[in-house]
Amino acid sequence: MLNISNNSINREEILKDQSAYQDVMETSASRKLVFLLSALLFVFLVMLFFPWTQNIRARGKLTTLRPENREQNIHSMITGRIENWFVREGQLVTKGDTIVFISEVKSEYLDPMLIERSTNQTDAKKASIDTYVSKAQALAEQIAALEKNQILKTEQAENYFNQSRLKVLSDSIDFETALVNYEIAQKQFDRQQTLYDQGLKSLTELEQRKQKLQEALYKKISIENKWLASKNEFINAKLNLSVVRNEFSEKIAKAKSDRMSALSDALQAEGDFNKLSIQQSSYTKRSGFYYITAPQDGYVTKARITGIGETVKEGEAVFSFIPVNYDLAVEMYVRPIDLPLIEEGRKVQLQFDGWPALVFNGWPGMSFGTYSGRIVAYDRAASPNGQFRVLVAPDPNTAEWPQLLRLGSGTYGIALLKKVPVWYELWRNLNGFPPDFYKEEAAYNPDKKSK
Repeated sequence: MLNISNNSINREEILKDQSAYQDVMETSASRKLVFLLSALLFVFLVMLFFPWTQNIRARGKLTTLRPENREQNIHSMITGRIENWFVREGQLVTKGDTIVFISEVKSEYLDPMLIERSTNQTDAKKASIDTYVSKAQALAEQIAALEKNQILKTEQAENYFNQSRLKVLSDSIDFETALVNYEIAQKQFDRQQTLYDQGLKSLTELEQRKQKLQEALYKKISIENKWLASKNEFINAKLNLSVVRNEFSEKIAKAKSDRMSALSDALQAEGDFNKLSIQQSSYTKRSGFYYITAPQDGYVTKARITGIGETVKEGEAVFSFIPVNYDLAVEMYVRPIDLPLIEEGRKVQLQFDGWPALVFNGWPGMSFGTYSGRIVAYDRAASPNGQFRVLVAPDPNTAEWPQLLRLGSGTYGIALLKKVPVWYELWRNLNGFPPDFYKEEAAYNPDKKSK
C-alpha cells in the first residue's frame, strides 16, 4: 500500500471485482465527457490567440451638438400675471408664434396711456432743447453785434479824446501867447506911465496904452477860460472812452453769461430728454414682453406655470421648449484613467436604448444593431461626478442613426482602441494594466461628408 516493494501493483487486477469501477469504465458517457472537455480546452486555447479590440466602455445619453438646439426653459422678462395660453403642451410652433400672454401687475406700469404720455414728455423736452439752442444762438448774434458796436463806439470815443487832447494843446498855446501879449502890454503901459509922469507923453497916449493893456488882459482871461474848458472836454472825452469800454464790456459779459446759461439749460434739457427717451424706449420694449413667443421652430414640452391668474416673477421659467431641428450627439462620461486615450476623431460604437443589439466588445465587426460615431469634443475639466464628458457625433461615412431617436435617451458607447490577442487582454485585465494606445494614421475630419 505504501509502495515500498519494488513489485508493481496491477490496478486492473485489484479493481476488476469492484462493481462501481466496472460501471464507470463501461459507460460511454464518461468517454464523451472527456472528449468534450478536451475539445473545450482546445477551443479555449485557440480562442486565446484570436484578435481582440481593446475598448473603453461608458454610459451616456442623447443630446445635441449645438447648445441652442437643446431643451431650454423660456423665462418671463417681467413680473406679471398669466392671462391666456395660446398653445398646449407638446404642440409644434413656429418662430414668433405667441405662446402665452402676461398682464402687468406693477403699479408704475398700470397706466394704459403710459407710452403716449411718455412720448409727449419726450417731445416737450425736445422742444425745450430747441428753444434753449435758439436762445443761445440769438445771444451769440447779440454778442457779435455788441462787439462790432463796441469797436465803432470805441473808435468814436478815441477820436473825440484825441480831438480834445489836441484842442487842449492848441488852447494852451493860445493862452501862453495871450499871457506873453499881456506881459508885453503891461511893460508898455508901465513905460508909458513913466514917460507920462516925466511929461514926455500925453494923457491920450497913456490912456491908449491902458486900453491895450485891458484888451490884452481880457484876451488872456478869455483864452484861459477856453483852455480850461478844453481841459474839461478832454477829461470828459477820457471819461467817455472809459465809459464806452466798460459799458460794452458789461453788456457783452452779460450776453455771454446769458448764452452760457442758455447752453447749460440746453444741456440739462438734453440730459432730461435722453432719460425720458430711455424711459420711453424701456416702456415700449416692456410692452413687447407681455407676449412670450417661440424663439425658433420647436415643441412646447412642459408648462412650468399653469393656470390663468397665476403670477410669474421676473426671470422665472414659464415653459420648456425643444427645437424641431437639431443635430444629434451622444454625451457620455469616461473615467479619468481613460481620458488620455480619448482624442477627437476616434471611432465609437453606440448602442441606443430601445434598439435591439447584440454587442461583442472585443469584436465590433460581429456586433449587430450598433451604430458608429466619432468623438468631436471632450471637456478639459472633470464634471461634478468626477468623470470627463465626451461628445460623439454620427460618423458620416457609416449608416445614419435611427430617425426616431429622442433627446435624453440612454446610450452605451464603446470607444475602439488597439487590436491585441485575447490572452493578452486577459493578462492585462488580471494585472490591472491600462489599454494599449495608438493613433490612427488619418486624422478624422468631422466636416467631411460621405459621397
